[in-house]
Amino acid sequence: MLLSTPAIPAFLGTTARYGWLALLALTIAGTTSGCAGLPKDVERPVSSALASPAGTPLGQLVEERRASAGGRHPSGFLLLSGPQAAYSSRLALVDAAQKTLDLQYYAIHADASTERLLLSVVAAARRGVRVRVLLDDFHSVGRDAQVMRLAFVPNIEMRMFNPLTGARGSPLGRMFSALSDFSRVQQRMHNKLFIADNAMGVTGGRNLGDAYFGNADSGNFVDLDVLAAGPVVQDLSHSFDSYWNNERAYPVQSLVTREELDTLRERMRNSDAVQRERIAGQGGALAPDSQPVQDGRRTTAAQRARIWDYQPMDLAQAQFTWAPAAVLVDKPAKIPPDGTSLAALPEQPPSRATPLAVVSRGAARAPAKASTEALTVAAGAAAPPESSASNTTNGIPSATAAVSTPDPATLDAQTDTVVDGLLHLMGQARRDLLIISPYFVPGPDMKQAFAAARARGVRVRVLTNSLASNDAPIAHAGYARHRPDLLAMGVELYEMRSELTGVLRGALGSTGSTGGRDGLSGAASSVGSSRAMLHSKILIMDGRLLVVGSMNLDIRSQRQNTEIALLIRSSDLSRRATTQIETALREAAWHVQLRDGGKLVWHAPEGSGLPDATTEPDASAPLRLMLQLLGPLAPDHLL
Repeated sequence: MLLSTPAIPAFLGTTARYGWLALLALTIAGTTSGCAGLPKDVERPVSSALASPAGTPLGQLVEERRASAGGRHPSGFLLLSGPQAAYSSRLALVDAAQKTLDLQYYAIHADASTERLLLSVVAAARRGVRVRVLLDDFHSVGRDAQVMRLAFVPNIEMRMFNPLTGARGSPLGRMFSALSDFSRVQQRMHNKLFIADNAMGVTGGRNLGDAYFGNADSGNFVDLDVLAAGPVVQDLSHSFDSYWNNERAYPVQSLVTREELDTLRERMRNSDAVQRERIAGQGGALAPDSQPVQDGRRTTAAQRARIWDYQPMDLAQAQFTWAPAAVLVDKPAKIPPDGTSLAALPEQPPSRATPLAVVSRGAARAPAKASTEALTVAAGAAAPPESSASNTTNGIPSATAAVSTPDPATLDAQTDTVVDGLLHLMGQARRDLLIISPYFVPGPDMKQAFAAARARGVRVRVLTNSLASNDAPIAHAGYARHRPDLLAMGVELYEMRSELTGVLRGALGSTGSTGGRDGLSGAASSVGSSRAMLHSKILIMDGRLLVVGSMNLDIRSQRQNTEIALLIRSSDLSRRATTQIETALREAAWHVQLRDGGKLVWHAPEGSGLPDATTEPDASAPLRLMLQLLGPLAPDHLL
């Protein structure tokens, strides 16, 4: 065997990106049944975000921070690229919330970091804070299913978005039980939001779990979030409400009972005991504080100590950058109604078939008007400096006469999804596009956008995962097949090293830190593993527009997953992020180039002492071979 049985799921990845394999099994089995088993006539009481944060301590703090900073714009932003800043900001939001907490995530893993965070959430609920948790259903199996126990805590409501049928006992078992529901498996809610009192919120690439906060022993994600404050948070909340009240969101109580979760927890405890006996019988031993789990992970006392060492951020000292901004978010309707086959969907999203909600701060909710205003904010990246902007729309400087405003009808047709909206923005770039996309599988329209940018003389740089650093290596196949074309058109490609080097601790781990030890560089967060996996989703255009969100530049984010992005027009934030990323490009990434004759070469990072490579660097021979065998079977739109 090239890979051991436990290694196969790791190779396929921990996301729905291995769904193409389920399609292959589905075809072989000839299974055609639909999504049976979901409850009918489910009650979903409608609720919405706090109407106004003005009377809350967080709302008052935002106004105080803006006044003291002399902010010209109503909304402020702080980059959270270090794990400590990312985690401590969420702790601070929970502690400060007085009225509401709204959490929306693709994955919440039951581990040490989540345990501490959710204990704080439960404490908030007990002091009277209304808590709503909206979670995509894909990962809620095995130990992670225990997160659903939140639904049975007073003052906490929890809903699962686009739930799957089948047992929750193990990820592998559930995958096979869901083979007859392939379309639903592929269509996931990928949005990430953490909002307190509708006054402050965090959005970006991170899910909730040890690997996202520098606390995993088997590898950690390099990621970026943004702490937003002020009226723009109300737009994030409006997005949350649209998903929460959607028919695809099922209350946990309609899917599983408290008794069923209790039974599953007892079964896992028994499995842990058997695993301890097996390891002891083989002459090994687990530390008394270790808790083995079904996928091979262990939560140790050291991990719990590291995460409890993190302290809540002092929000009163946060150095916000006040700037105009817009929110781009896919509507829940991007995921088709029950019974719609994925195979029936077109290769590219049809015009206006999956409308995008695009809102600028203070804009009206009418889609066409909001779309124009929001993308006008972004178009301002090519306008004169912010200080010279005289025209405003709802408090946001509009584009000057030098920048054409798109026609609303044309704009709507071009911005069916978040990714489509970003491609439209890329068409306005004049000098530079700097992109981080951990899963990078460009479709035809993405490649066309890159080609058009290069034809205008725009420099295009893309940082993505190497095969070795990709947590879903099969997704690398879709990227690899497009590498020669991208390089030939002049796109500069960089692939992150899988080793968590010092530059990753410094360059991508310190932006936005607000004092104290950074989560990656500080001794308090030192972990045993050196593996790094890129997970940030960033676009910087012309050094003035910064986009941070949940989306990847791939067909999955464009067509199947729902996504959210925050657009911030700030030269200061763009410059700081660019400086950090460019350091990582030089010192923590392989620079891929095309030699004469069409051969690829990976130039080693500066100062690494490594030789250049002519094959996928750092990856084992079995992994490269497996990619060659399975890669041709995996269509781009299923990666």
